[in-house]
Amino acid sequence: MTFKAGDKVRIRSCVDDPRAKGKTGRIVDEVPPGSLTGGKWTVGGIGLFIAPVVCSTNELQKIG
Repeated sequence: MTFKAGDKVRIRSCVDDPRAKGKTGRIVDEVPPGSLTGGKWTVGGIGLFIAPVVCSTNELQKIG
């Protein structure tokens, strides 16, 4: 599955920050992820105390 900037997603799991599991956020990337992020998507807007995280496609579920 591919995402686009602004897509709302639920984080099913997150190796980058396990606290993000079960939370929702929005895709930040304007283009599909590349080698810089290891093919992972940047998700922001998760919560007050959780910085943006990088998650692989299988860790995310598009909602809305």
